[in-house]
Amino acid sequence: MEIKGTIYRIAGPVVTVIDVPTKMYDVVKVGNEGLMGEVIGIEGDKSTIQVYEDTSGIAPGEPVENTGMPLSVELGPGLLESIYDGIQRPLPVLMEKMKSDFIERGVAAPGLDRDREWEFTPVVTKGTEVKGGDILGTVPETHIEHKIMVPPNVSGVVDDIKSGSFKVTDCICTLADGTELSLMQKWPVRAPRPSRKKLMPNIPLITGQRILDGLFPLAKGGTAAIPGPFGSGKTVTQQQLAKWSDTEIVVYIGCGERGNEMADVLNEFPELADPKTGKPLMERTVLIANTSNMPVAAREASVYTGITIAEYYRDMGYDVSLMADSTSRWAEAMREISSRLEEMPGEEGYPAYLSARLSEFYERAGRVDTLSGLTGSVTVIGAVSPPGGDFSEPVTQNTLRIVKVFWALDAKLSQKRHFPSINWLESYSLYTDLLSDWYNEQVSPEWLLLRGEAMEILQKESELQEIVQLVGSDALPEDQQLTMEVARMLREIFLQQNAFHPVDTFCTMDHQYGLIKAILKYSDMANNALESGVPLEDIISVKSKDDLSKVKFEKELDTELDKVLATMDKEFETMREAVK
Repeated sequence: MEIKGTIYRIAGPVVTVIDVPTKMYDVVKVGNEGLMGEVIGIEGDKSTIQVYEDTSGIAPGEPVENTGMPLSVELGPGLLESIYDGIQRPLPVLMEKMKSDFIERGVAAPGLDRDREWEFTPVVTKGTEVKGGDILGTVPETHIEHKIMVPPNVSGVVDDIKSGSFKVTDCICTLADGTELSLMQKWPVRAPRPSRKKLMPNIPLITGQRILDGLFPLAKGGTAAIPGPFGSGKTVTQQQLAKWSDTEIVVYIGCGERGNEMADVLNEFPELADPKTGKPLMERTVLIANTSNMPVAAREASVYTGITIAEYYRDMGYDVSLMADSTSRWAEAMREISSRLEEMPGEEGYPAYLSARLSEFYERAGRVDTLSGLTGSVTVIGAVSPPGGDFSEPVTQNTLRIVKVFWALDAKLSQKRHFPSINWLESYSLYTDLLSDWYNEQVSPEWLLLRGEAMEILQKESELQEIVQLVGSDALPEDQQLTMEVARMLREIFLQQNAFHPVDTFCTMDHQYGLIKAILKYSDMANNALESGVPLEDIISVKSKDDLSKVKFEKELDTELDKVLATMDKEFETMREAVK
């Protein structure tokens, strides 16, 4: 039954309608063109709609139709390799439909291709009792095996199940009560998908980036924020994480970023090779593109659409990493809608519920036992774009209260060509203690001690820099000059990493352990030699120290590192003998 009313008032993306019964978050079609919107407020006979398309030219009195359904996404084979806008309209399909690069208002297309057929292989038989989350069968989707699951709110006994080629809307299974199941299911984006229980985040997400894995680790199912000013490397860092982190699925949300930045992502991602398979990275990626010139209301939808798709693959037992670039643009959209609703503003004009909305989003991350008994995870990494790099602004501060890992990008480091330009003094990770058992077992029992020692040296360097800027490094005592030299080695050998170098772009945990241990071994031997009376100039000029900076670019790092350390032992032994 059609439930219709009329437009009463228009304020940009916010439209007030009358004479139409609604529930919160119902999807409605607004105006003669049927623009898509969502109910965000109800007062008496008036309903407030946020419209996900441009509302210019729409007039009061035009019809409004309530679909009676919440904003939902289509979940099934065909999600991978897709490029969607914020409300899951496939952009390549719309471009073909429009015969243009510009999308007209009111145009719609299903999220999943209705004509493509998929080869379905059942894993259950007639008479099997199934419940929500159970796996009915599999479909090969790219090189990822797509598991067809019973929707979470459905259960029963299998009466009939087929195998063969099917479209996403075809019936593949019938339950005893007559319920028909297809390859596709729908899920409301604002409702988290259920799981049995959340697990402790005690397994690290290995990224191959030394400053992240070594100093500020992120757990699978954890949350992280990457704040930084324009040009400091947020997008490159997120692309490195998408390419190298040990997850099977990547969901990349371009939320309100500049059109040229999103265009770069859309052009580059299909070209990136997956280092694990050698195939295009897009084969395990879903892209959601919502640029700054698209309607602001759709930014909120894009974030929820992305996290729902991520939860869907998590329920199959996959590890998923979700990149949101950037949550600041999403917050700005909330501020715009809030001002149109004439709500009482909070700090800097953001709505008072900013923190609650951010929490709702980040809380959907986690490593879980799924309904089918598998283990999957969604790791959320949100970029934040504070104006002028000011971390005291509301979005950054509210994000910091929620996330457990803070990777602070520094414009000064990027200007010095130090990449990744993550400030090691401002960044932190609250997962270190939870991950300690994993590092002790998988890397080395002394890993956390070495990490602590490295952080202490970098902290001392920061304190000494103030003196150096006043009087110069030559005025420092020799032991402090040596500390400055070791800190420089940590920065240039361990923390700096070349994303475009075929070897240095990814560093295993074993290699990270070898590098940091070698640098700190030099530190110990150098301090002992200094106490034995060896001149500082001789200690700093040893050849093996310079060789150490080249080792990280070698494929056979372990072999080369052993050679350098053997040379270092001989050089320091020779110096000590000379002093005696």
